[in-house]
Amino acid sequence: MCQHQPLCPSAESADREAAHPMAHHPEQGWSLLCNGVLLFEDTGELLPNGQIIAPHRPLDVATAA
Repeated sequence: MCQHQPLCPSAESADREAAHPMAHHPEQGWSLLCNGVLLFEDTGELLPNGQIIAPHRPLDVATAA
């Protein structure tokens, strides 16, 4: 899918979120990355193979203390 140079990380890579957005809809809370990953504003992800990655936001230090 990716036509960028250098190529964006694949959907299987640990740094998959670094891929360029192809479609960005902040009003709906999602972006489609050029590697086929659907990235949600809560940091959850849907990979092209259907695998779901749970949200992985860092904890707010002030709230956690």
